[in-house]
Amino acid sequence: MNKNSNQFMLIFLLLSTLVLGGCGGAESTTSISILNVSYDPTREFYEDYNKKFVQQWKDEHHQDVSVKQSHGGSGKQARSVMEGLKADVVTLALSYDVNKIQKNGLVRPEWQSRFPANSSPYTSTIIFVVRRGNPFGIKDWNDLIHKGISVITPNPKTSGGARYNYLAAFAYAKQTYGNNESQIEAFLKKLYLNVPILDSGARASTTTFVERQIGDVLLAWENDALLVKTEFGDEFELIYPSISIKAEPPVAIVDKVVDRKGTREIATAYLAGLYSKEAQELLAKHYLRPTDPDILKEHVSQFPNLKLAEIDRDFGGWDAIHNAHFADGALFDQIYTTNK
Repeated sequence: MNKNSNQFMLIFLLLSTLVLGGCGGAESTTSISILNVSYDPTREFYEDYNKKFVQQWKDEHHQDVSVKQSHGGSGKQARSVMEGLKADVVTLALSYDVNKIQKNGLVRPEWQSRFPANSSPYTSTIIFVVRRGNPFGIKDWNDLIHKGISVITPNPKTSGGARYNYLAAFAYAKQTYGNNESQIEAFLKKLYLNVPILDSGARASTTTFVERQIGDVLLAWENDALLVKTEFGDEFELIYPSISIKAEPPVAIVDKVVDRKGTREIATAYLAGLYSKEAQELLAKHYLRPTDPDILKEHVSQFPNLKLAEIDRDFGGWDAIHNAHFADGALFDQIYTTNK
């Protein structure tokens, strides 16, 4: 074989390698993976939603999708994303946690205007779960401060649900005592004196109450409470207090991650799909209150109407809440440290 033949063979082998490498690259685009970092009580909903989304995406785009999930306390999950967990989307308990990620440079400032209802595809609230027969006759927040009552609620430093629990209790105290700060603070101190353990997330607290049989009353997301009732029947009873709080868990694209991975289109479709009629029905099936008024109306018997405090109207927004209640040394630290 002469010199020219050797050069031709080398070129042919190089081109073959490039072509095969190109084929491998093209082949990889037939599948894609995204990560949804969420808070505790959404596990079951997203397991169902992901299956439907994966099939729909394959039907429409001829592409296999793997949707991975991560769950935990909302505040803890936000910190994990800021520390490097490569979430394509976050579906957290409160907008404050998404704003922390945004301030860290991972999410664009306009994130909350990208999807309807301030990027909250559903709402929820906080209710009580008690044991069979409600042996302590618990009906409202004032019953939780009696001596000897054991209240299960997670840590508001790590759990979005725990923050809603605390704020719902605060709303009751304010409704009862007006602007008397000392009485409000005394009420909260008595309540948290009755809390034997602060789990890191809402689902962990549900496990503590239901499986470990600790506590007399559980402060729970409405959907978690209804799941407990569905699974265990008469072993537990649900109590709707005189006032609770409107929870609006938001969703957001993690811009820095999707731009690096090239997953913006699928991440956007994944979150937009939560507002479809089918997904809104699925939310109701999992005891989350749909934002679609027509779907919500169809399930009105499932979601009792009750007085709800609101984050912006009654507390001045999450930044004001954090500074007054949950920052280091703020009111929660004062009452809980004093108690212990």
